[in-house]
Amino acid sequence: MTTSGSTLSPLAPLAAQTPFVPGTGSVTGLRRRRNRRHDIGVWWREIDRVLLLLVLSLMAIGAAAVAASSPASARRLSTAAIRLDDLHFFVIHLRWQFVGLVAMVVASALPRETARRAGILLGFGMIFALMLVPLIGTNVNGAKRWLNLGVSLQPSEFLKPAYAIAMAWVLSWRVRDPKLPVVAITGTITLLVAALLMMQPDFGSTVLYVGVWFVLVLLSGLPMKRIAMACGGGIAGIVATYFLYDNARHRIDSFLGGGTAYDQVDLASRTLNAGGWTGSGLWLGTRKLALPEAHTDYIFSVIGEEFGLLICALIVVLYMALVVRVLLRLTDEEDLFTVLAATGLTAQLGGQAFINILVNLRLFPSKGMTLPLISYGGSSTIALCLGVGFLLAITRRNPFIQRERLTLRDVGRDAGVFSR
Repeated sequence: MTTSGSTLSPLAPLAAQTPFVPGTGSVTGLRRRRNRRHDIGVWWREIDRVLLLLVLSLMAIGAAAVAASSPASARRLSTAAIRLDDLHFFVIHLRWQFVGLVAMVVASALPRETARRAGILLGFGMIFALMLVPLIGTNVNGAKRWLNLGVSLQPSEFLKPAYAIAMAWVLSWRVRDPKLPVVAITGTITLLVAALLMMQPDFGSTVLYVGVWFVLVLLSGLPMKRIAMACGGGIAGIVATYFLYDNARHRIDSFLGGGTAYDQVDLASRTLNAGGWTGSGLWLGTRKLALPEAHTDYIFSVIGEEFGLLICALIVVLYMALVVRVLLRLTDEEDLFTVLAATGLTAQLGGQAFINILVNLRLFPSKGMTLPLISYGGSSTIALCLGVGFLLAITRRNPFIQRERLTLRDVGRDAGVFSR
């Protein structure tokens, strides 16, 4: 059909026959913006805002604490050739916190199944990276824990959230098939991770991983006989570590023997108590100048000296509130994987904080473990924020849907109880 010099073939592409509608592009862009706002609104309704507030409060305290401890570490690490600015570590820490917050928000926006898959894939990747550490890792302070890939990466830190999710996923298989040897599978993976960590050596992280595994299998319905066997195996492992690793033996001997005035743990304890209840004030502390790793392992002692024991007590309360908040949110959760994964992630964060605080209080041997969400760190800060993001994603729920409660009795019945 031909009209006034123009031809329109019935075989012409559909796009060529579609009439132009002014403003279509702007309408599409408006629809996308509305969808984005809708997605953000759904995310905000479904995440645990109380948990998010607790995490952000700890990170804010961490920023102030790194600002207080940065001068001590910067002066200690300065040389005649290179002098670090007093706020050197504080400025870098703010950058890492920003990256960590982005990772947290992105991870928390993932659907639960996507977060589970991401955690499992991350776990496989980090176990492979752990295998590379003894071969091409970087040695720092007598320990080979980092991979230099343009930036310094500590695989054991990123493995922590992935490990909790992967172990929860494997243990939840028992609900579908009670005959599956999930305890043996998770135990084998844990032994592999522990062996790779002890090659670095990193005894503190090994204890943390084994502790998380124990909490998960206990929550899954492990009978008392196997609990006793697991405790015996843990004690045997500690004894073997004492005799096989000089670094661990020296730290344990120093702790049991009371140490000296120049031991790290003793210096940390003295620094912690130097500020009294209210502290000496920001940048007015003097004992922190003698502390090694004041911005990482012993930042809790710096907080005690400059901000006081009351702020230290507040930090302990915040960690306890975080753990209790997650556990309360799980009381009416019906999905076993969600219960196990959220509990594992929380036990990991709370356990690390518990160990670090006990070391600073001189109630535990030195472990070289940071205070989560507060200490300075690159890999550790991003990994912890990623773990919190996974925790927020896994515990997301529609506030308008009522759920049946999952009790430990239900877990034992559905899992067929491990004693079978």
